[in-house]
Amino acid sequence: MNFPDFWNSRDADTHKGDYGHALLVAGSYGRMGCAVLAARACMRSGVGLLTVHVPEKGLNPLQCAVPEAMTSIDYDGLLFSNQPTNLAKYNALAVGPGIGTADRTFLALRTLLTDWGERPLVLDADALNLIALHPADLLPILDANTVLTPHDREYERMFGDMPTEEASRKYGIVVVRKGHHSKVYAPDGRRHENTTGNPGMATAGSGDVLTGIILALMAQGLPSYEAACLGTYIHGKAGDIAAQKQSQASLMASDIVENIAFVK
Repeated sequence: MNFPDFWNSRDADTHKGDYGHALLVAGSYGRMGCAVLAARACMRSGVGLLTVHVPEKGLNPLQCAVPEAMTSIDYDGLLFSNQPTNLAKYNALAVGPGIGTADRTFLALRTLLTDWGERPLVLDADALNLIALHPADLLPILDANTVLTPHDREYERMFGDMPTEEASRKYGIVVVRKGHHSKVYAPDGRRHENTTGNPGMATAGSGDVLTGIILALMAQGLPSYEAACLGTYIHGKAGDIAAQKQSQASLMASDIVENIAFVK
């Protein structure tokens, strides 16, 4: 994969349909910021179309903050408990930021993952917490098209002290182990260590931004491992650019989003 060609070059005769349609399931009452950050990061990362499945009470905040995104409404009102429709029209799916861990959210997630099948998928945040709570129900559904993006505590809740290489191989999934120099593991044994990023990125919402970036790359056709490797690079580099403009201590997740455009 040639990063400059993929990231900076587009054919003159092109349209938004050439760059994928992503589906993001995120947010719950009081936690719509997670959905906004992931959605804005996805749009900034080149996806052609984005639909965000949100609780009914989150519709107005989402559409005001990300007018470029379309919406799918969950009529529960407060949280994710109903399946998005017409899944076949989407090229990639991300689930997790801010969805909570209610029982009806778990049931909706299990149904969604089953119906989604072996297609590009990113799971983060509360989707990982639900895996930790219901591993026997959710882990067997996943496959090599799936990317998990846990920080250390999320990983330990899911897999205990199992080495990351072993978890990736055992469950046939790509794992992004977030941290200083995040590491990406593929089930076939490939491993990549990212070299971008800084301590200022250890802030609320940073992981939601990474989810949106990887979702956009997968929707544009990158395989799961390559999307995870490139996504961690873009995420970290945008954070580095933001920190150079201000400071690590003042860095916010929204600053990372705004500097994706300057990654070369």
